[in-house]
Amino acid sequence: MVGGGNDAFIGGVHRIASRIDGRFDLVAGALSSTPEKSAASAEALGISRSYGSFEEMAKAEAAREDGIEAVSIVTPNHVHAAAAKAFLAQGIHVICDKPLTSTMEDAAALEKLVADSDALFVLTHNYTGYPMIRQAREMIASGELGTIRIVQAEYPQDWLTSPMESEGLKQAEWRTDPARSGAGGSIGDIGTHAHNLACFVSGLEVESLAADLQAFVAGRTLDDNAHMMLRFAGGARGMLWSSQVAPGNENALKLRIYGEKGGLEWSQEDPNYLWFTPHGEAKRLLTRNGSGASAVSQVVSRIPSGHPEGYLEGFATIYSEAADAIRAVQAGADRATAMGQLPGIKAGMDGMRFINACVASSKANAAWTNL
Repeated sequence: MVGGGNDAFIGGVHRIASRIDGRFDLVAGALSSTPEKSAASAEALGISRSYGSFEEMAKAEAAREDGIEAVSIVTPNHVHAAAAKAFLAQGIHVICDKPLTSTMEDAAALEKLVADSDALFVLTHNYTGYPMIRQAREMIASGELGTIRIVQAEYPQDWLTSPMESEGLKQAEWRTDPARSGAGGSIGDIGTHAHNLACFVSGLEVESLAADLQAFVAGRTLDDNAHMMLRFAGGARGMLWSSQVAPGNENALKLRIYGEKGGLEWSQEDPNYLWFTPHGEAKRLLTRNGSGASAVSQVVSRIPSGHPEGYLEGFATIYSEAADAIRAVQAGADRATAMGQLPGIKAGMDGMRFINACVASSKANAAWTNL
């Protein structure tokens, strides 16, 4: 693991998720920005091989007979590209948190390196791993909704309603800093999740958008609220709202998709339920591992119906499918086949184009902008 030291929230999430299905062992890390902090975090976690930098780690692990097969990168955005490049150059598979990088220049260079490498690159868009999201994607792909007309996505939170970055909260500090986060605030942190999920489930790609970004908190340079209108390939239309200044919303990611034959509705805070409404019929409740659950959702469902299953397990699905992909490549499969529906470098580049288009559109007074 690179990043994810003692006081990092997302590092703990990745460590738990990677072990849920028993597919990974954590044996090495460059966990913090200094050798001393990294060593302290490694000791606390029981990791025997601690490194002072990811460059040192990549070279040393590649030289070992028992070196790591994959690395998990869970740093702030501005470190993603350099860390990923160091390990890809050594033929080590990369599992990286989103968004892809902090700049489009770094993203383009990383895309080229991924194309030239034999190693896999996986982006942890964890919401794509939820069982009922997999079922929704399957239902749309099989034509149960008919031609898609409307895609509505929203991701509001409230934790940045006050200037937490000036109150010593590390997670707020780097997310509101353009040098570390990149050009997007809420759109980079959570808007990319909503965009990715809308495209993953609908099977459509956003062609253009009109965005209105705001930084409501005084002194904040990156957006903390954003409204977007979307035009999808094939004619579908959509709207996306991301906000981190909406009091009363904790992690309220929602997706609604409507076609000529019916509609689907899903909420991340109630992830075991998928509402399906065939046009002209009563609304139907499909439950994870319960009545109406399909095989594609059951294969990534770990516990009986009625028990909460969600955020950590969504990450775990990405990690387990990454393990499957790594083993498939080691057995001779080509990378595209091995990756299957896992989010990878394309999903990362789509996310970067989404962020850049949002910023450009907003600066041009919400002008329609191509991705």
